Amino acid sequence: MERITRFRAKILILAVAAVILFFAFKLYDLQMIQTGGNKDNTSTFTTRTRVKAARGDILDTNGNPLTVNRASYDLVINHYVLLTASGTNDYLYQLVMRCQEQNIEYNENFPVSMERPFVYTLDEYNSAWQGYFQTYLGEKELDSDITAPLLVKRLRERYKIPATWPEEIARKVIGLRYEMDLRGCVGSLSNHVFLSDVSDENLASLVELNVPGLMVEKTTVREYNTKYAAHILGFVGKMNAQQWEQYKDNPDYSMDSEIGQSGLEAAFEEYLHGVDGIREDTVTVSGELVSSRYIVEPKAGANVEVSIDVNLQRAAEEGMERVVYQLRNGELRDGQDAEGCAVVAMNVKTGQVLVCGSYPTYDLSTYFENYEEILEAEYDPLYNRALQGEYPPGSTYKMSMVIAGIDSGVINSGTVIVDKGVYSKYAPGFVVKCLRYTSYGRTHEDLTAATALQVSCNYFFYDLGDRISITAMDKTAKALGLGEPTGIELPENTGHRANPETKAELYPEEPKWYQADKITAAIGQSDNRFTPMQLCSYVTALANRGTRYKATFLNRVVSSDYRQLLKESKKEVLSTLEISDDAYLAYTTGMKLVTQKTEDWSGTAYGTFKNYPVSVAAKTGTAQGNRNSSDHGAFVCYAPADDPQIAIAIYGEKAGHGSQLATIARDILDIYFEVGEAGDVITNENKVS
Repeated sequence: MERITRFRAKILILAVAAVILFFAFKLYDLQMIQTGGNKDNTSTFTTRTRVKAARGDILDTNGNPLTVNRASYDLVINHYVLLTASGTNDYLYQLVMRCQEQNIEYNENFPVSMERPFVYTLDEYNSAWQGYFQTYLGEKELDSDITAPLLVKRLRERYKIPATWPEEIARKVIGLRYEMDLRGCVGSLSNHVFLSDVSDENLASLVELNVPGLMVEKTTVREYNTKYAAHILGFVGKMNAQQWEQYKDNPDYSMDSEIGQSGLEAAFEEYLHGVDGIREDTVTVSGELVSSRYIVEPKAGANVEVSIDVNLQRAAEEGMERVVYQLRNGELRDGQDAEGCAVVAMNVKTGQVLVCGSYPTYDLSTYFENYEEILEAEYDPLYNRALQGEYPPGSTYKMSMVIAGIDSGVINSGTVIVDKGVYSKYAPGFVVKCLRYTSYGRTHEDLTAATALQVSCNYFFYDLGDRISITAMDKTAKALGLGEPTGIELPENTGHRANPETKAELYPEEPKWYQADKITAAIGQSDNRFTPMQLCSYVTALANRGTRYKATFLNRVVSSDYRQLLKESKKEVLSTLEISDDAYLAYTTGMKLVTQKTEDWSGTAYGTFKNYPVSVAAKTGTAQGNRNSSDHGAFVCYAPADDPQIAIAIYGEKAGHGSQLATIARDILDIYFEVGEAGDVITNENKVS
């Protein structure tokens, strides 16, 4: 009996031990194996987050930062955590209502309008997002041709959204449920970025809601370190449908990548764009991070050093603002109806752009906030006059005429043309006069090509224009870059030269080319239309004796840590023109005389550059626009005159005489050559009358 009792006791002990071992194993399985060691006895999820790479900086030619990155925060939704939480809809409702109360715009890609009547907005999305939407419909077993209102109704039922919620609020909650469910349908999508570059105030307001899975991610956003060069720096933004078609095969870009949308940001996108990283996170259902590792390390974009000199840019923009103010307020001779201005300066020996400014301008740092105000502002601040404005060059065209006239054998540097004041060879049908004759009843008398440039006598060039062939005129102007692309990285207009082909294209109802067209073209009128960028490129070709380099904003590209040189700008010849010694002597002498005073004449820019310590070769220009408004003004120069380094072109809409713009060039040269102030302004420029 005792033996039987002992046996039964052993059996009982073994049974209890087996039960204990069973439950110990189950406990280990639950706590260690299934949770990866998490002691909270809760399930864990592994998610992938795209980590945005820092974009490269844009710096000026001296290394001054122009556009850089600022530390910021994104709010990201971990869909696994939020979907497994109790009361998902209620949490989303709180998010939506808080954003609505505080006017916070958040990210969402559900392709249905926010307000009734609900309609599809698929056209706003690229092909990939449209494909994701179709995948979502398939996963939810919804017809691909379902109407938008019916889709909202079906999803409201599926997601069990309370009937008491307004339809617009329900639609917003559905949009966020769509974003979370889409991550389950499309494995390649990372966690949804609910809010980008969130402010401290909004961050605190939303985080205090304690929404499960709502995580704060460190990131960067673009910031401007200068108020200058707004028309060329540009901005970044998320790519649109058309841009995605361009980048979709590039593994370095995702659908929600930000790219350069305009200006230098777009022009140098290939260097500035970083490669995003992928981080794998293991989190609990309550959102606690268990572990984290990078599958792909983020790679910052390269830094682009552009050729712009921000100190020269500042001088140009402040100079334009000052001169336009003086014009509008009657402080100068005329131009009270002046509208805008543009300045371009280049390195003569390379074609690198040192200055590219347009006035009026705007503040890039508040561009989006003030867009409507900027759009409605007077004189169109968004208009980039330096690259898009097409203007008659006026007398700045005359150097091209001197070269064409001498090298085609029509005249030489010593040829004298007598200024008679009134050019009446084709009277009574065509009669034009010089300004000196119109204003004072006097003429310039005997002139050579050089002295004609010095005083900008139109009569000399009327006569030359009558003698020379349009073929010689046009060929020379073309070779010097007028009416031709400059090669600059930003979009530019190319204008056109006055010739029979241009006239036939512009005026098909009256295409005949007359001798009068050629004569007025000789002084930079007729159908001659060039941009300030082209005028500056033209002046560099004059300074280089016919060699025209491709215009560029690029200086060099360096790695994100500044340790490696990735690319360096190399000068590229776009065109060359063989200029004879006689022609070269004639126009260079004439341009120097524009800033000097001789026994007979004062140059049209002498008042600005008298006693200037650096020799300057220049040309003023005045071009007729609307007869009911002031003339346009132009000024071009290069310096030093005998060893050119920098070329400048300035154009003023309705600015009157071009000599009134010369002080802007002097401001730039003062900084470039580190010299002081010099001279006053005089205005004695010619025009057609």
